[in-house]
Amino acid sequence: MSKQRLHLVFGGELENLEDVRFRDLSALDIVGVFGSYAEAEKAWRAKAQETVDNAHMRYFIVHLHRLLDPDDDGKF
Repeated sequence: MSKQRLHLVFGGELENLEDVRFRDLSALDIVGVFGSYAEAEKAWRAKAQETVDNAHMRYFIVHLHRLLDPDDDGKF
């Protein structure tokens, strides 16, 4: 059985385009937790496309499995 590699997709509106600092933490969009990078990337692309007209809106993929197991050197 392969390791479960969890990925979090979330986003929000940035204060400016030079830094990753969100305007309103209470308004962060938590898209979800996904069991593979491929699933997370699909969700990330969909959200990025939905918000393409807002230059300050950014979505990210966080490799939760790396936080849970720092010795996990798997690429994705």
